[in-house]
Amino acid sequence: MAFYSSASFFIALALAIVPAAVLGLTGRRIKPYAMAASVVMLAFLYAGSARTLGAFLLFLAVSTAGYRLTLRSWTQGGRSLVLYRACLAATVAPLVVYKVSAAAGPGVLGFIGISYLTFRSVQVLIEIRDGLITELALPDFLYFLIFFPTITSGPIDRSRRFLADANGPLDRRAYTDLLTRGILLILAGAVMQLVIATIISSFSEVAPDAGLPNVGSLALPHGVRGIVRAYLYGAYLFFDFAGCSLMAMGASYCFGIRTPRNFRAPFIAVDIKDFWNRWHITLSTWLRDFVFMRFVRAATRRRLFKDRLMTACAGYLANMALMGAWHGLTASYLAYGVYHGILLAGTEVYQKRSAFHKRHCRQRWYLVLSWFITLNLVILGFALFSGQARTIIINLMKGAIDG
Repeated sequence: MAFYSSASFFIALALAIVPAAVLGLTGRRIKPYAMAASVVMLAFLYAGSARTLGAFLLFLAVSTAGYRLTLRSWTQGGRSLVLYRACLAATVAPLVVYKVSAAAGPGVLGFIGISYLTFRSVQVLIEIRDGLITELALPDFLYFLIFFPTITSGPIDRSRRFLADANGPLDRRAYTDLLTRGILLILAGAVMQLVIATIISSFSEVAPDAGLPNVGSLALPHGVRGIVRAYLYGAYLFFDFAGCSLMAMGASYCFGIRTPRNFRAPFIAVDIKDFWNRWHITLSTWLRDFVFMRFVRAATRRRLFKDRLMTACAGYLANMALMGAWHGLTASYLAYGVYHGILLAGTEVYQKRSAFHKRHCRQRWYLVLSWFITLNLVILGFALFSGQARTIIINLMKGAIDG
């Protein structure tokens, strides 16, 4: 059963929502039922790898609970830091093993959702270390991990926000609004992913395994054909991923969980920083909070760079390189991450030091020009992501030579 794409999933989702709706509309708690429904739905999803998932969840629970319990008896000193780093490394290790092995073959320890489960566990560990999480019951932690609407492709929620919804009061009127909005989001997401993305893919013959539009049937020069292909891929990627995220949000709402939004009109962004505030928002904010900000603080404390601007630029490069590696340890994904790191660093320098930008940044013509440049830089990034960039450049060069 493929989540958010197969008919069997939508039938199962509709059947799972009905009892949740009855509970919510009668003012009863949804959480116990939602936990059971998540177990059943994951049993269908992981029919062939249930043992792997179970072992991984047990491993995460032991690592996190062990750290929290041991931390109580240790002071915030050297031993505490060693324990924290050991638990953090252990939590991340299966994902690293999978990514490294997948770069050379089918991959070891991999299964659907391993990245999202790892990111959730890492967030909990870091916030326990920071003192933001002082109490976390094991059932709550497991519920946060296995909540089925978001387990395969996000959005990436935060445990404190998630559990505030799961354990907090939800009156009948508030749930009625959530249920209505949830159903509408599921329908809107289905239209985006299953209708619009499908139309784009059928028009451009998107290969299911690679997701690459093929516009060979269009009577266009090779270079122009590659550019059209890149734009089609960008549109396909947005409607496919954003549609899935909307359906995940909608399903979460039906179970009383206000899962955060993942996309906010990314193609109207006026600069690259604005784009990452609109595209895959929960991933970019997770990386900002747990990678970029910590890198900047550590680099500033150790005086690794001459000023704050250079520190921020190095932080952007490290942050986005990790983002690329998170997608996969291939040349295309790593180039995509480094590319966006360079763009973010360049944008930071330009906006901080350019007098021209400061004079004109609020003028309409400047915003339109900035939007146009940003859109094309984003599309080029998608071409790197999909591996199309090399072909586009070669075809443009051939076209220029032939011309």
